[in-house]
Amino acid sequence: MISTPLWRLLRYGKPYRARTGIAIAASILNTLFDLAPPYLIGLAVDVVVSPQVSLLHRAGVSSASAQLLVLSLLTVLIWGLESLTQYIADQIWRNLAQTLQHELRIDAYSNLQALDLVYFEDRSTGTLLSILNDDVNQLEHFLNTSTRDLISFFTRVIAVSASFILLAPRIAWLAMLPVPFILWGTFAFQSRLAPRYDAVREQAGFISDRLTHNLTGIATIKSFTTETFERDRLHQESDAYRKINGRAIALSVAIQPVLRFLILLGFVSTLYLGGKEVLVGRLSVGTYGFMVFIVQDLLWPFTELSEIMDDYQRAMASVRRIFGLLDMPVLMSPHGLNTTVKPIKGAVEFNAITFAYRLHHPILKNLSLTVPAGTTIGIVGATGSGKSTLTKLLLRFYDVQQGQILIDGTDLRDFDLKALRRAIGWVSQDVFLFHGTIAENIGYGSFEATHEQIMQAAKQAAAHAFIIQLPQGYETVVGERGQKLSGGQRQRIAIARTILKNPPILVLDEATSAVDNETEAAIQKSLAVITQGRTTIAIAHRLSTLRHADCIYVMAQGRIIEQGTHCELLALGGQYAQLWQVQSGADGQKIC
Repeated sequence: MISTPLWRLLRYGKPYRARTGIAIAASILNTLFDLAPPYLIGLAVDVVVSPQVSLLHRAGVSSASAQLLVLSLLTVLIWGLESLTQYIADQIWRNLAQTLQHELRIDAYSNLQALDLVYFEDRSTGTLLSILNDDVNQLEHFLNTSTRDLISFFTRVIAVSASFILLAPRIAWLAMLPVPFILWGTFAFQSRLAPRYDAVREQAGFISDRLTHNLTGIATIKSFTTETFERDRLHQESDAYRKINGRAIALSVAIQPVLRFLILLGFVSTLYLGGKEVLVGRLSVGTYGFMVFIVQDLLWPFTELSEIMDDYQRAMASVRRIFGLLDMPVLMSPHGLNTTVKPIKGAVEFNAITFAYRLHHPILKNLSLTVPAGTTIGIVGATGSGKSTLTKLLLRFYDVQQGQILIDGTDLRDFDLKALRRAIGWVSQDVFLFHGTIAENIGYGSFEATHEQIMQAAKQAAAHAFIIQLPQGYETVVGERGQKLSGGQRQRIAIARTILKNPPILVLDEATSAVDNETEAAIQKSLAVITQGRTTIAIAHRLSTLRHADCIYVMAQGRIIEQGTHCELLALGGQYAQLWQVQSGADGQKIC
């Protein structure tokens, strides 16, 4: 099966075949009308020189003045048709380019969103942005300009070649003699250009990646006064792009002098030999003038062909990257086998699960954990013990390599992925807010929520008090990633967003890590109400936030080493008790 980038692009544009056909027809007609004036000039010369033997005289128009009038009217008609077909072609090609550009970007982004998190582990944001933005935009130029130029090129070559053969077969072959050599040189150069433009697009992605990282981390750059260092790093990436592009440019421009020399041979042959044909009476003056004029329309487009092919190679390099993104397989099926619609109660069971990121050592090893519906558990442990990994597995960001995770007795893999994630409210320690208002961020995902419901969720998350003190209240724009708010304020908005979602399962991954003690106490009071009748899994380093959990699990190196209530774990005198004493400075036995 043909799988070239151009073929893939043509198949992608299949729904627009009718519009494409009209655009191609309009482009062909526009080129033919554009070629007509030299023919009319040749006819006019014959009328002036020998009106009795002109083509129009043979067609029945006897007088020279009448012949000139007919030519004038034909000129007006042809120019009008040329303008009309150009308008039609321009409008359709440009709209078609915008449509394909839009749909390619949306489809590529949609597939990107559906990919598993594993895909993003080895890809940079800047490279992906370069594909979705720069590469898609590269296609717009190709479809807007180069496609029409290519159609015009072939139309001109075919029309002019046919005219030469019909009007002056004795010298036509000389005019067209350079054509095979021009074509061979053009395609030979372009085949060598393809890998160079692939390298250009790849390096463009590196620059986009560097800029994305630097702009995202501008506060860190300023705090460490590394502006010069980062400028130099960007200079290296940009200079590499310049050099790679320079190698492509050096090859792409080298063909022009060769093509010009070959074109000169064809033009001189027509000028000299055509003139001799006129002198011996085998060619009319008008036809000779037409051929000398039109030979440029036969040969000069070949210089444009090299530029068209240059644009083509650039566009195909972008097409390969775009379709490479579209072709990435979604490993995790979004559609499960469980098609029954019933409320999720929230019983969670991790049954002898083992999980490792890629080829690394297992993060979780044969771990089992049961959370009855409606209960609250806490999970504590050192950094890297696997606490957050549990929540990612529950949300099915990843699939376990061994064992099962069950909700209400059903394997996660049997749930519809969207239904599963709608049933779980997740507040991560790495809070992400969208550029928009506070109300929009709280209502994100719950788009039908009223302003009163948004406000109530903010009150339960202890966020309402600081929100109403802001200049625009709930309409305050938080800035990119919520940079206008403090860490604690961002976390309270994230908690409000999850409360508004009202899921049967609540996952709090260090949800109060960025708030002060007073705010934490306020949030804890709200959570005590929110978690009633809801399965809650809370991960925290602050043990005080988990004191009232129904059961607390202590993890180390991917295993559960202790479990029990707060007082039971203190009485055990193990790792939990030691952590409690370090954090609180109190003897757990006396508290319980």
